[in-house]
Amino acid sequence: MDIELASLAGRARIHAALGDPARLAIVDTLTLGDASPGEIAHTLDMPTNLVAHHVKVLTEAGLVLRGRSEGDRRRTYLRLQPAALAVLTPAPLANVGRVVFVCTHNSARSQLAAALWQRRTHGAAASAGTKPAARMHPRAIAVAHRHDLSLNPTGTAHVSDVVRDDDLVIAVCDNAHEDLTGQVRPQLHWSVPDPARVDTDEAFEAAYADLADRVDRLAPATTPGGTR
Repeated sequence: MDIELASLAGRARIHAALGDPARLAIVDTLTLGDASPGEIAHTLDMPTNLVAHHVKVLTEAGLVLRGRSEGDRRRTYLRLQPAALAVLTPAPLANVGRVVFVCTHNSARSQLAAALWQRRTHGAAASAGTKPAARMHPRAIAVAHRHDLSLNPTGTAHVSDVVRDDDLVIAVCDNAHEDLTGQVRPQLHWSVPDPARVDTDEAFEAAYADLADRVDRLAPATTPGGTR
């Protein structure tokens, strides 16, 4: 089994161990401090034999470590292994340099996403379109202004004029994701509905909120590469 499959198997085992409410309650208790099985049984009002079973499952999954008391050597204390919980998150995207957000017209979603990424990470970002419009959508400019977001003043651009081989390309609409097949391959796809189809301030606010949430989720899962 290769490293990636082993990691997936380990993560699956931990998820399975946490899939029982009683075991999750034990992990919550140990998050705050160490405890003996008897103390856990008392705190959670759980039979000691049931605690023993759940602790065995958590120990085999690598979530809990047993240790003898330095005082009463007959007593065992349980300690949470935080590193085991850390592997529940997927491995980060390594060496991310410039991020390029692509939508169809490069007039709203991709522009907002690039600006959000720059504000969130202070990293290099750009935007492009598969069929760029002549100018940015006025409602996109308005929503950016309402949220103090600085948009790229250079206007719209075609994907072929922007994307480089070493960019992280994120398609922020379904059409762009499908249009790029066989051309530039997006590493990520965010299915953000086109606010211009509805053409209301509310639709553009919803697109902004969706993109902001996705940027906030992706940013901590990346490790920066060199500046370009």
